[in-house]
Amino acid sequence: MILDATTDPTGAVEAAGACLRSGGVVVLPTETVYGVAALAADPEAVGELFVLKGRPADRRVAVLVADLDQARLLAVVDDRAVTLATTYWPGPLTMVLPALPGTEEATVGVRCPDHALVRAIAAAVGPIATTSANRSGDPTPAGAAAAAASLDRGSGSELLVLDGGSCGGVPSTVVDLTVDPAVVLRAGPVTIADLESAGIRVKPGSAGSEDDS
Repeated sequence: MILDATTDPTGAVEAAGACLRSGGVVVLPTETVYGVAALAADPEAVGELFVLKGRPADRRVAVLVADLDQARLLAVVDDRAVTLATTYWPGPLTMVLPALPGTEEATVGVRCPDHALVRAIAAAVGPIATTSANRSGDPTPAGAAAAAASLDRGSGSELLVLDGGSCGGVPSTVVDLTVDPAVVLRAGPVTIADLESAGIRVKPGSAGSEDDS
């Protein structure tokens, strides 16, 4: 089912919230590319993301949050993370941070997107695990319907798709802040020079080669 999120953003947020709370997945626009999302707190739904993409289980996905306070529900946020969030959030910067003690994973990648619809959904339901809406290794289509069609639905169930128009952006920069100097895992719109101008030390030769497609 495709919903026009530009003409009825409130309805889109409500529909997405209901779907995510029930354990479903949603195709949604961001300021970079179309993504497919599930509640981060629902392991079965997150597992469905990997099935849809044909993504190896050992390649984790980022979590989109409504704001820095929501990121603190998942991760240990240090001064560097606060500096970068203040400077580049909302925006195309994913920060890999230490996960809170007691969680299964040691680290978590978090991003606050520069897209009001996605932030509203995250504010309503909590952090959402999101990865690009395409089969792993393939380009991400710019349109909502094409992005949804590129995913293997397996069971044949219909995906909820929020159509926000064309998304032809570049995937976010991914920077690992669990180490100091920081390491750029994937190059993107926020450059090494940008990070350094914000006072973040970056490992020499850190160029970013991680492919999150």
